[in-house]
Amino acid sequence: MLKLTYTDDKISLDCLKQSLEDWINTRVLISIRSTLSINIESSTASILVPASSFIGELNKINSENIVEFCHCDRESVEVVLKGIWLTSVVESETGVFVTELEEYTEYLLQSLFERELCTQT
Repeated sequence: MLKLTYTDDKISLDCLKQSLEDWINTRVLISIRSTLSINIESSTASILVPASSFIGELNKINSENIVEFCHCDRESVEVVLKGIWLTSVVESETGVFVTELEEYTEYLLQSLFERELCTQT
């Protein structure tokens, strides 16, 4: 499972071994037990990866939860993913996006995402 965490000042991406259903069920139980509200909806999210990797590696990816690849500029490609958005406030821009892809694809996207972050700093 691929997890993108959106905070006020950054985005992080993690690969988790837990299944999407188990992870969401755990979050719902935590919400119920803590009496905090939770909003869960189908959504899309996008990440930037280096364009130099797009031709070699990303063209090999074929997953039903990858919606599209968009060339942003010469350096970056946006990968749009289909999955689940979880947040405590309905219209919040902070929260967690989760999706399930093939394990190879998840680790590849994590690696490329981290490489893109390193080139921006």
